[in-house]
Amino acid sequence: MIDSTQTQFELRFQSLFNSGRGYSFPCDPKGLVDLDQLSDGARNNYLFARAMVGRELAVPAVRPCVVH
Repeated sequence: MIDSTQTQFELRFQSLFNSGRGYSFPCDPKGLVDLDQLSDGARNNYLFARAMVGRELAVPAVRPCVVH
């Protein structure tokens, strides 16, 4: 039997004020996001999220996500 699942990672910026809200971006296991692979909108959201850490968003966390 072949395992068709692959573990990937996301960098999650959680909202400080609204649970369940935030931003997430694909990353490597160390939390590095490849900006060249993001769309223009996603890149803008990533830069916004980084700028809002401590103001509107928590420090980001690397989380595994399983892709089927």
